[in-house]
Amino acid sequence: MAEMDLALAQWALDEAKRCGATAAEVLMVGAESLSARVRLGETEKLKSSRERRLGLRAFVEHRSATSSTAEIERDSLAAFIAETVKLARLTAPDPWSGLPDPALHPSRLPDLGLADDEHGIIGAQKALELARASEYAALKSDNRIKNSEGAEFDSGRYHVMFANSQGFAGEYSGTSYSLSAMPIAQDDSGMQVGYWYTANRMFDRLEPAESIGATAAKRALRRLGARKVETTRAPVIFDPDMAAGLIRSLAGAASGTSLYKSASFLVGRLGHRVASTNVTIVDDGTMPSGLGSKPFDGEGLATNRKNLVENGVLKTYLLDSYSARRLGLAPTGNASRSVGAPPGVSPTNLYLEPGPYTPERIIGSVKRGLYVTEMIGFGVNAVTGDYSRGASGMWIEDGELAYPVQEITIAGNLKDMFMSIEMIGNDLVWRSSVVSPTVKIAEMTIAGA
Repeated sequence: MAEMDLALAQWALDEAKRCGATAAEVLMVGAESLSARVRLGETEKLKSSRERRLGLRAFVEHRSATSSTAEIERDSLAAFIAETVKLARLTAPDPWSGLPDPALHPSRLPDLGLADDEHGIIGAQKALELARASEYAALKSDNRIKNSEGAEFDSGRYHVMFANSQGFAGEYSGTSYSLSAMPIAQDDSGMQVGYWYTANRMFDRLEPAESIGATAAKRALRRLGARKVETTRAPVIFDPDMAAGLIRSLAGAASGTSLYKSASFLVGRLGHRVASTNVTIVDDGTMPSGLGSKPFDGEGLATNRKNLVENGVLKTYLLDSYSARRLGLAPTGNASRSVGAPPGVSPTNLYLEPGPYTPERIIGSVKRGLYVTEMIGFGVNAVTGDYSRGASGMWIEDGELAYPVQEITIAGNLKDMFMSIEMIGNDLVWRSSVVSPTVKIAEMTIAGA
């Protein structure tokens, strides 16, 4: 741990106590990034940033306030700390607020390999080169790729240090890299945009730039000539990226914040079957180099691996200390926070365990139905589970992808949708912190022309 940061954090905690705080915690984050974007080979954006911020959450009994500052000199921090404690005194008391049980803080922190120290921030020249290579691969792949919305490479590095007045202190560093391309295909039927990306904590584990461009081009080309379909009920297959959205919706409904507000269709469902028996959803904050991994959560509690859903049964909720107290449960290591906000709840590395089927076999199982590759809008009601979103993709006839479709809506209810998951693919790939393989749902309403 950087001695200067730890000493400053301890001084800030002592200063908060001197100002009348009964408990406090300090979060310090330093981050730098470089982003490069090209369009048709020309540099469209080149941005470099660096920042360092300190956040303080101060308690006066059951009253609390959270503030943040970029001025991290002791002279300016003294007034900032005093003001935060003053704000805490002015807030309404909340019997559930407070630091976590000190016995829950880990005594040792794992090294999860979150930082690529060899590469760090990628230089501007290399970043532009990768973006150009990706876009060029898309443009040269087919003469129907007429234009581009650009390609972008991003790299970032950050350091997190957290300490509280209960004696816990911890730190970790991480890096992240991503590359994306958005080519435009055009023919007599019109224009369609394709998109593809790669992301990883380790630079050498990114997919090749040429592969990203070529895949983005294929996704644009297969959308040419898209049409509507008549309203019907039929099987719906979600490609991995779209299926990940379903998993994210379930995690949102399982989060403590939604539950204690009774704004979730999973209220009272702990220990009950909520999905098909082939569904196991895992949340694992300890995966080496995982994009959602961290050695401790936003309150200094250890992250862990747990089954959110196991063989269709809801095994746990996702809780921080506040929501756990309100629900009479134990926190699950899923507190998340930014520097200037109190903890909330979020998953870490969340995924649907893969099944035995290739995507081709799943598509081949459908006589007539929809393969979804893009979603539009946010038509998900977390209270009731009602689900209705704009979609586009490919229509399936006799087990084959027949033609592209767009301007359609798929509708159902998440409770029914998870219970009617018939097939799960073997194509799980980590490009985000929430991922899924291909998923087939037995039947949904597809609204078209």
